[in-house]
Amino acid sequence: MRAAFCVFNHIRYGGMPRNLLRIAEAWLARGHSLDLYAQLWEGPVPEGARLTVLPARGWSNHAHNRAFYRALAPRLAQARYDVVVGFNKMPGLDVYYAADACYKARSLEERSWLYRLTPRYRHSVAFERAVFDPSAPTHILVLAENEQRKYMQHYGTQAERFHLLPPVINRAAMAPDDYEGARAAARRELGIDPREKLILFVGSGFRAKGLDRAVRAVAALPSSLRERARLLVIGQDQPQRYRSLARRLGIGDRVVFAGGRDDVPKHLLAGDVLLHPAYHENTGNVLLEALSAGLPVLTTDACGWANHVVASGGGMVVESPFSQARLDALLAEMLDETRRPEWSRSGIAYMRNFSAPDRAQAAVDVIEARARAKQAVRA
Repeated sequence: MRAAFCVFNHIRYGGMPRNLLRIAEAWLARGHSLDLYAQLWEGPVPEGARLTVLPARGWSNHAHNRAFYRALAPRLAQARYDVVVGFNKMPGLDVYYAADACYKARSLEERSWLYRLTPRYRHSVAFERAVFDPSAPTHILVLAENEQRKYMQHYGTQAERFHLLPPVINRAAMAPDDYEGARAAARRELGIDPREKLILFVGSGFRAKGLDRAVRAVAALPSSLRERARLLVIGQDQPQRYRSLARRLGIGDRVVFAGGRDDVPKHLLAGDVLLHPAYHENTGNVLLEALSAGLPVLTTDACGWANHVVASGGGMVVESPFSQARLDALLAEMLDETRRPEWSRSGIAYMRNFSAPDRAQAAVDVIEARARAKQAVRA
């Protein structure tokens, strides 16, 4: 079977690009062919796949995306692929991997009516509707049931078009049997003082993942804790506004931006708490990785997989409506050493017993089924 995978921007350290690569490799391993289309591609290309970069011009992100699709559409029409898979919302897809939250729902929840008059809103909703409208043929690989409900509510999408994928379990992040010894070794290797409290914020897309909330929570710590705390930000995004916020709050020297990294599991092992106060997060795979590593998690119920934090007993969740004061208080509580062993043990035990089908293989099953259905119609 011949497939095209389409994505606006493949950023090396993002969660969606990692899943794209896993699905691409699983597709190729079954003997199929694959063409990749992107306007920006960082990192390796799966062996056996062919990459086409279509530079897109424009003064804004939505203009770039529209220009990319205009360049892409005639190529897809000419190639007559067995199946077209999108990792961003756009017209003409047979399968959409729903890494992003429902844009229309988020706009109604977070923006004023004036925002809905903007070109960005009109473009984004039009591309979203092209995927989720009841008349569209696209099947959706969805990662969280709460997002499926939002799409069905706002677009009337038929339930049978959704395919719920299992979480990805990163076994490389799993705490070793000698957890305390490995944690101490990781802290020594990273140069972390025994008295220091290492607060981790992991993920690209600082705004959506609530980095401003995290900075404010660190600034609100009691002085005895704040002087020993360091907020380490791992991920690719523009840090300027958050550096400025940290300086204004008097903690500029306590916030470190490390960029994207390949050694995240080592930092999870060495950290004292994962702080992930997202505004919206489709899933939040880093929550599961932190639990696996024995790192207590503090997050919000806006994350699709915050339920695993609650179920495991490996951390705490700030419920909606969000309260910064509540987040501040819980962070101080979670940096108290007395309860840390309990959260660590609970998270590790939960993830060691957690089993799920392979997400990439499950995704390829759906993609193959859509390709066969499309071939049958053509025949």
